[in-house]
Amino acid sequence: MNKGRWVFILLIAFFTLSSYVLTDTNKININTATVEELVSLPGIGNKIANRIIEYREKNDNFKTIEEIMNVKGIGKKKFKKIKQLITVGDETTPARATPSPTPTK
Repeated sequence: MNKGRWVFILLIAFFTLSSYVLTDTNKININTATVEELVSLPGIGNKIANRIIEYREKNDNFKTIEEIMNVKGIGKKKFKKIKQLITVGDETTPARATPSPTPTK
């Protein structure tokens, strides 16, 4: 294979992998994550991971990723390190409108 073909193949591989890495599907959903998944986040150990799970169970899940700062041990500094790595679910889905009741005759 010539040099130009190798460069082309490497560029395709790079862009394919980089687009995979940057998708939301790779974010950890803090509303469903296990302790093992949470401890993979920078600065999150077993103790804080368990607090995250306790918080979401007591408060009916996180509504926003910023709410994780209510968990003891997660301040602004730690949040800044993990905010690009976490999600609370499908944040891009707009709220559904409630259908109007149909009039009865």
